Parts: sequence; structure tokens; C-alpha cells
Amino acid sequence: MILVALLSIAIGIADFHFNLLSSLRETLATLVAPVQWVVSAPSDVVDWTEDAVKSRRDLQQENEALRNRLLILEAKSQRLASLTAEVNRLRELLNASSVVDDSVLVSEIIGINPDPYMHEVVVNKGSDDGVYLGQPMLDSQGLMGQVTQVSPLTSRVLLISDSNHAVPIQVNRNGVRGILVGSGVLDRLQLINVPDTADIVVGDLLVSSGLGGKFPAGYPVAKVTAVVHDPGEPFARIEAHPLSELNRSRHVLLVFKKKSSEVGDRVSDEPSPEATQ
Repeated sequence: MILVALLSIAIGIADFHFNLLSSLRETLATLVAPVQWVVSAPSDVVDWTEDAVKSRRDLQQENEALRNRLLILEAKSQRLASLTAEVNRLRELLNASSVVDDSVLVSEIIGINPDPYMHEVVVNKGSDDGVYLGQPMLDSQGLMGQVTQVSPLTSRVLLISDSNHAVPIQVNRNGVRGILVGSGVLDRLQLINVPDTADIVVGDLLVSSGLGGKFPAGYPVAKVTAVVHDPGEPFARIEAHPLSELNRSRHVLLVFKKKSSEVGDRVSDEPSPEATQ
């Protein structure tokens, strides 16, 4: 051991002063390099795999966050589109109210009758707001129906498409009168008991005639879509499409009738002062 120690010290001193082992060290380093690479390879592979997995996980999380943000933005965009459409409908309703001669009350449809054979809606105005039985209801396009039940806060309205509803109308083009009844289908009305010789053609505008006193005169109701003349039948079969958006309108107008003040003219047998002059 002493000999080995002395030999090692001698070799170290000789290498330090004369650099005798540099070539040997280079050779040994070259021989050992592959061994070092093989030994460190598993650790490098593990580190690379962890980095790859971490990068993939980060990308997935980032994609998920971006996807959620996109969904939120799409929902906001749809809500904005809905609000824009509602503003446009309210603008149309405001324009409609400006051309209505009678006073109106803006209300909102808050419910519908689930019975498929009953075309009824519920509005958020009632007797506390002055709503009364038989009161007409319009949207921005035309007549929708009339109030059939009133409570303090809400009211039920029977739509013109209901099979139990009827509206006295007249043809706007020539004044021909008739009764327009619901067919039980939202987009189809029927003009009944019209003589086969009546001057009614497809495209005619039907407006409320005011007969019966329930509906004010002159409000648009429907347009004629079909006129069928059956030989030998006394009445023509006439169908019409309602102008109001019965299944889409949300904000509506409840129309108050004008109070007619009847002032009787006094007839005097005595001549007027102008007549005596």
C-alpha cells in the first residue's frame, strides 16, 4: 500500500510538471463518454417526457379555457342579438301605438294556455291597470284578440285564431262586410257566410268593421290567401292569414275605447236672433 501510494504521488508530480498523462486522459474520456451517455439517457428521457406531458397538459388547459371563453362570448353575442331584436320589436310597437287613435296600454305576454285546442295568452296587466272584459289587444302588425278574463294583476286574452273567436270585418278595398272566425290553427282564419258572388280576391286586406262595438273600426286583421268558388254552393270558401304575429309577439297593446259623448241638439221653435234680423 505504501508502494502504491508513493507511486501515485510520483505519477501525480510527474504529470503536474511534465503533463505526461494528458493523452491518456483524453483517450479514457473518449472511451467513457458513451458509457456516460448511456447512463444519463434514462434520466434525459424521463425529463423530456415530463416536459412533453407538461406542455401537452398546459396546451389542453389553455384550449379548454379558450373554448369556455368562446362559449361565453357566443352566449353574450346571442343575448345581444336577442336584445337587439326585442328593441326592434318595441320600436315597431311604439310606431304602431302612434297611429292608434284610441288610448293604449303596453303590456307583456307572460304565459300561454297549454291546451292545444285553446288559443289563449296571459298578459301582465289586470283590473288594477284598468283592463276590462272584451278589451281588444293588438301587436305592431294587427289585431290579436280580446280579453276574456280579468284579475287584479293579470288578464287572459283569447286570440283571433281560436275556433270560438269571431271578428266583424270588412274588405278594405271595397267595404264588403263579413265575419272572420278562427280555425283553431294559428296561421289560418276563415271568412264565413260570404255570398259566392262577393267581390273578394286573394290579397285583399281585411280590417275590423267596428260592428258590434267590441273592436274599434279600421284595425288590420288579416289578408285573404284563398278564395274557392264551388259550383252550386251559395257561399264561397275564403281563408285568410292573420297579420299579427300570434305565436311570436311578446309586447302588445291593450286598446281603450273612446268614450263617446253624445250631445243632443236642442231644437227650438223660436227663430234665432240671426233669423229675426
